[in-house]
Amino acid sequence: MAQVYRSGQPYGTGFPARLTAHEARIRTFDPRRRGVDPDQVREFQALVADELSDLHRWIRLLGEENGRLRRALRDWQAGHAGECRPPNQGHW
Repeated sequence: MAQVYRSGQPYGTGFPARLTAHEARIRTFDPRRRGVDPDQVREFQALVADELSDLHRWIRLLGEENGRLRRALRDWQAGHAGECRPPNQGHW
């Protein structure tokens, strides 16, 4: 977890390091005496990697949509700010 320093004290950002699809595909495991079928492991790794790719793509697309909506709201608020004046034209 990344550390951010505030007033000289480290604290976590709350965002764990993300596993990438590439890391899931290339991960190797130590052989054991009664291990698992390597083909099944690779098949599962491919499945996990594909799911991670999809999730990362969704996160990116949702972040872009969020930014677009924030800009649209900011533009709408700026356009209507002049209409929202107090009745006496004084301080609120």
